[in-house]
Amino acid sequence: MDSPTDTRELQLLEQIEIDPDVNQATLAAQLGVAVGTANILIKNLIDKGYVKAKRAQRKKLRYIITPKGIAHRAELTVKFIENSLHLYRRTRKQVKGFLLEVRTLGYDSVRIIGDGDIGEICRLTCMEEGVRVGTDPNLPALEVRGWKVFLVKGLENE
Repeated sequence: MDSPTDTRELQLLEQIEIDPDVNQATLAAQLGVAVGTANILIKNLIDKGYVKAKRAQRKKLRYIITPKGIAHRAELTVKFIENSLHLYRRTRKQVKGFLLEVRTLGYDSVRIIGDGDIGEICRLTCMEEGVRVGTDPNLPALEVRGWKVFLVKGLENE
């Protein structure tokens, strides 16, 4: 995604598509934002012509994704997939370089510090490169911090 706004717009459009009767409190909880923020985000989608709000009941709104909104969601989805693949490829290339350095130092195992998708990419790359993943604190480590990976030498080398 190009920005957090793109990510939030995609999440909102997906949730509205799943449940047009969803309320702002539920949307806010799903996005991890305040209800006021969800309200602003929905109003922005309406102002851009991606969503229409219709009164379903006295105090209830129904959100309808417009054809323009469907096209925008598709565009955001493509961006998300492209960025995910770029991150995957970049991480694998970086980890392969680290593993080459680890082998040069005489190790055939590493620790992985961190988890999530980036940690899983590290694990898969290790498997594909024939490098074992261990827990010995003296082993060099691939440390995941957010979207980045760093090579950390073992305790005896620090």
